[in-house]
Amino acid sequence: MEGGHFAIRDWSEDDKPREKLMHKGKDVLSDAELLAILIGSGSRNESAVALSQRILASVGGLNSLAKLSIAQLMKFKGIGEAKAVTIVAALELCARRRSEKAEETVKITSSKMVFKMMQPLIGELSHEEFWVLFLNNSNNVIFKSQLSKGGIAGTTVDIRLIFKMAFEKYATGLILCHNHPSGSLIPSEADKQITKKIYEAGNKLDVKVLDHLIITESKYYSFVDEGIF
Repeated sequence: MEGGHFAIRDWSEDDKPREKLMHKGKDVLSDAELLAILIGSGSRNESAVALSQRILASVGGLNSLAKLSIAQLMKFKGIGEAKAVTIVAALELCARRRSEKAEETVKITSSKMVFKMMQPLIGELSHEEFWVLFLNNSNNVIFKSQLSKGGIAGTTVDIRLIFKMAFEKYATGLILCHNHPSGSLIPSEADKQITKKIYEAGNKLDVKVLDHLIITESKYYSFVDEGIF
């Protein structure tokens, strides 16, 4: 014991995160204990669990933690590049798993289904991305693709590329999706204009635009639900 701190190696077997997971299962571990397993070690004056608790308390939980970059994570004392990379990679795997789970039912019957599919991919990003879901006649998602990636305020979209991909995938329907890092659900004039252009092009090319969703961390805006088209 140094400075009133016990290293994890000095804890009882029942209190060590790795051993607790092995013997009692993953469900009994707290978020901080799971994060501590990823981090692996703390510092001379702070255990990995205490470090994890400090990080989570500082950012406000796992959702906020997932938004941090490697550089931002490294600002926490005790987190070097290797630990930061491990945290980012683990949280990205969580997001992809959520996305795959959402795709288990691929027939789109509502805007809420699209939100559940796309929120893990773009809902918590600090920059804007524009995605397109390509659907067949039965409204099954046959393919999805990121069309562009931009900054905080917006991104550009190549309409020709959208329909080139639609023809290659034999898609008959499209659902447009992009996120608003600001959290605002109000479509901008640029959002409305690009939607109108893609919608009109789709009518001419017999590839119907079924909806356009603006996605944030916890909510979404559907052009169809709001009567835009």
